[in-house]
Amino acid sequence: MDEQATELDRRYLDPYGRVVHVIGYDRQNERVIFMREGYEHECVQPPVAFQSKV
Repeated sequence: MDEQATELDRRYLDPYGRVVHVIGYDRQNERVIFMREGYEHECVQPPVAFQSKV
C-alpha cells in the first residue's frame, strides 16, 4: 500500500460468507484496498462496486 492510502483494519463478510479484510482506502484514485482469505495479493475496487458486493 502506498503513502496516498489511508490505512484501515475492517472485516466484512461477502455474499458467499467469506471474510474480506479492508486494509485501506486510496483517496486519490478512489479505490477500496482489501484482502481475501486464501489470496495473497491486494484487491482494489471503486467504493460503489465494493459496497454493492459486501
